[in-house]
Amino acid sequence: MTGQTASFHTMWRELRPLGRDASSGGYRRHAWTAADADCRAWFRAQAESRGLAYELDRNGNQWAWLGVRSYTEVAPGAAVVTGSHLDSVPDGGAFDGPLGVVSSFAALDELRRRGVEFTAPLALVNFGDEEGARFGLACVGSRLSAGALTPEDARELRDADGITLPQAMERAGYDPDAIGPDLDRLARIGAFVELHIEQGRALDLTGDRVGIASAIWPHGRWRFDFHGEANHAGTTRLEDRHDPMLSYARTVLAAREAARTAGALATFGKISVEPNGVNAIPSLVRGWLDSRAADQDILDTVVKEIERAAEESAARDGVDLRIVRESFTPVVEFGHALRDELGTLLARSGGGRPVPVLGTGAGHDAGILSASVPTAMLFVRNPTGVSHSPAETAAEDDCVAGVTALADVLEGLACT
Repeated sequence: MTGQTASFHTMWRELRPLGRDASSGGYRRHAWTAADADCRAWFRAQAESRGLAYELDRNGNQWAWLGVRSYTEVAPGAAVVTGSHLDSVPDGGAFDGPLGVVSSFAALDELRRRGVEFTAPLALVNFGDEEGARFGLACVGSRLSAGALTPEDARELRDADGITLPQAMERAGYDPDAIGPDLDRLARIGAFVELHIEQGRALDLTGDRVGIASAIWPHGRWRFDFHGEANHAGTTRLEDRHDPMLSYARTVLAAREAARTAGALATFGKISVEPNGVNAIPSLVRGWLDSRAADQDILDTVVKEIERAAEESAARDGVDLRIVRESFTPVVEFGHALRDELGTLLARSGGGRPVPVLGTGAGHDAGILSASVPTAMLFVRNPTGVSHSPAETAAEDDCVAGVTALADVLEGLACT
C-alpha cells in the first residue's frame, strides 16, 4: 500500500461513519448539528495530529495552517489554501465535499513524504454549511467570509423548525455575534484550490481520472408560494376548489419543459404543504425551484417562463402566488492564469498528457471565493455521475490519483 493510499484509506475509514443514517445509507451532516460537530472534531484532530495550527474563523469555518501560527502572520497574497466542506444534503453521498477535505490532508502527507520544502504558508480549510440543507442557503460559511451574505440576512435564516442560524450556532457552542466579512483573512490568500468529486460523467466518458474546472454555471433558488383555500377533500366540489396543489403541479411540469427546450436544468426538489392532511385541500403549497444554465441569458429565459406558467396556473385555479428569489450565484469563470498553471503542472507530472477542462452546473465554495481570491478546482472521476445520493461513489484508485494531482499542484504553488 503506497503512502497516499494508506493515508487516504485511514482517514476515509474514520470519517465515513460520521453522520450516516442507518436506514438510507446516506448522510445527514447538517450545519450546527451533532453530526456536524463530530465532523468538525475529526477535522481538528487531523490538523493537530499533523502539528498544524488549528484556527476557527468568525463564521465557523475551520482552518489548519502549516508554517504559521495564525493567518495574521501571512503576508497579503502569500498563502496557498486547499479544502472543501464536510456537511451534506439530506441523505447525501459520502464524497461530495469530504473527498476534498480528506484529500487535502492526504496531499500534505504526500508532500511531506516527498521531502519538499515549503516556501509559502499552506492552509487546509473546512467551510461550514456549504450545502444549505438546514437553512436553505448554500455556501453560508464562504458567503459570509467573502461579504456575499450580510450578517443581517444571515441572522434571518431559519430551519424547518423555526430555529435561526444564530440560535443554532450558539447551541453548538459558537458565538453568532461575530459573523461577518473576513476580508483581511481572504486577502492573505494567493491561491485557493478545491478538489471535488465530479457531479456528472464527463471524466468517465473520456477515461480520465482527474479534470480541471473551467467555470460554474449561473444558478439560483426560487421559492414559489401558492396560497389557496383549505377545505374538506370529501365534500368540496371540484368546481368550488381553490387548490394550490394543482397550480404547483402544473408549474413543475412547465419547469421541466422550459428547461428541456432551452438545454438548461430546472428542479423542484423540495415542497412544503399546509395543513398537510390526507383528507384536506391544501391552504398553502410552497415549492423550491433550483435552476441552472450554461449562461445568464438562458437561465433568465427559463426562470421567466416558469414564473409565467406559475402565474397563469394560479390565476386559473383562483390561487394567490408569491415568488421569492432566495439565492443567486452568477456564472463563475475561473481565472485562466491559475487554471492554466494547474494544467501545466499536471501535464508535467503526467508525462505531457493534457488534463481535460470541463464546466459544471454545481455550486462550490470556490465559486463564492472567486470574486475575492484566485481560485481553481480539480475534479475526480465519478463512474456513475450520481451525486447528492447515497449511491454517489468513486473508485479508490481514482481518489488516490486525485490526491496525487492535488499534491503535484500544491508542490508547484507552495514549494517553488
